[in-house]
Amino acid sequence: MSVVDTTSGPVRGTLEDGIAVFRGIPYAAAPVGPLRFAPPAPVAPGEDVLEATAFGPTAPKNPYAPPLDAILPDPDIPGGACLNLNVWTPAPGDGARPVMVWIHGGALRNGSSAVPMYDGRAFARDGVVLVSLNYRLGIEGFGVFPDAPANLGLRDQIAALAWVRDNIRAFGGDPDNVTVFGESAGAISIAALLASPHAEGLFRRAVLQSGAPTAVDRAEAARTTNAIAEHLGIPPTAADFARVDRARLLAAQRAVTAGGTPLTGGRGFHLVVDGDVLPEDPAAALARGAADHIDVLLGSNTDEYRLWFVPSGYIDRINDATLWAAVHEGQAPWRAPVVYRTARPGASPGEVFGAIVTDKVLRVPLNRLADARTGRPGRTFVYEFAWPSPQHELGACHALEIGFVFDTLDTPDSLLLTGETAPRHLADAMHRAWIAFASGDDPGWPEWGPERPVMTYGADGARVVFAPREQERRLWP
Repeated sequence: MSVVDTTSGPVRGTLEDGIAVFRGIPYAAAPVGPLRFAPPAPVAPGEDVLEATAFGPTAPKNPYAPPLDAILPDPDIPGGACLNLNVWTPAPGDGARPVMVWIHGGALRNGSSAVPMYDGRAFARDGVVLVSLNYRLGIEGFGVFPDAPANLGLRDQIAALAWVRDNIRAFGGDPDNVTVFGESAGAISIAALLASPHAEGLFRRAVLQSGAPTAVDRAEAARTTNAIAEHLGIPPTAADFARVDRARLLAAQRAVTAGGTPLTGGRGFHLVVDGDVLPEDPAAALARGAADHIDVLLGSNTDEYRLWFVPSGYIDRINDATLWAAVHEGQAPWRAPVVYRTARPGASPGEVFGAIVTDKVLRVPLNRLADARTGRPGRTFVYEFAWPSPQHELGACHALEIGFVFDTLDTPDSLLLTGETAPRHLADAMHRAWIAFASGDDPGWPEWGPERPVMTYGADGARVVFAPREQERRLWP
């Protein structure tokens, strides 16, 4: 295997099925010691060849809480140097191919680039240089302190994209043709990157899968930090947190954030409007024209809510009173229970509530973003993933589309979500569409506009649906 020179030193990967793979390349210094709650620092250059043959350490994190841990494996690789990335390429140094950079999800407290479903060989097989990365999570990545910068995990992502700009040509990629794509918290991060002046010029296109632009102010974000500090019995400063053993810190984080989900709320971690890396709310920034020059592909899954509502049994604990309480508390338009139920004859109260919450948190904000970009220089394309998995009654749940996009339906973690009967033609269609988009072409359907075309990947194949469920969408202000 040939050696590739990078700005921090030479690296050697492995050859797998004709694809050159480099794993565990540091893009920033290990965030330990004085760098633990500091912005990402450069890697010290070296002359020795790094054997980039195994995934690097993952960011400190807890496993997913039961019952999600049974269907969402989350590899944990020990070590301090968690700011690392991986590259899959058809041929290092040969050509200037499109580059796709994957930013994983996990509610900003779980996930890593070592998840088997994120294997990049299919992208490299089809002519793309695929990069995946780790970033700091939980309190170390998204804590809010008076004596440390906010959004450290987002700053890590920017550092990784800068590494791609400076090094990807040596791996056969074109630094001027970079597409960032991510799911859930990864997509939320990408929305923030679109709005961040620190990320300007680092990518040409963006894909947001099941994650909408969102951020909170410092006071709101600091509530989780303060609660963890109170649990530990320490002041809520970075200096005091840095003196806490990581195992103890993770245990406190688990205790404080238990029970919350991205859809139903609860204590968790958020991107922060910090006046620096994220100067303003990304939804507002994008609505007024930030990143208008960037092409965007975005969408969500029909039954996002089922990942949290079904395995936990929460779906069966919801009744009509829950629905109307949500309306009374201002969480949904007053006619929503009636309109959503009319469109879903026979649906249980939990299913109706889940559809409402899915639209409130994901589909409607993403539609608003697409609407705001209509008629502007950057192209916008919208999709919906609607194929219902037979596994655990998950339906078209959150995260289900990832194995289709990566064309990794055979990996053990994909099979946990899809089962063995997942339609290969849908994986072919989605994978090809993402590559076409990253190559500068349209993904296979019309741009978003007044007719609201949505490429729908469902049980009956891939087809364009115009203005799906428009009556429900119009309920939302």
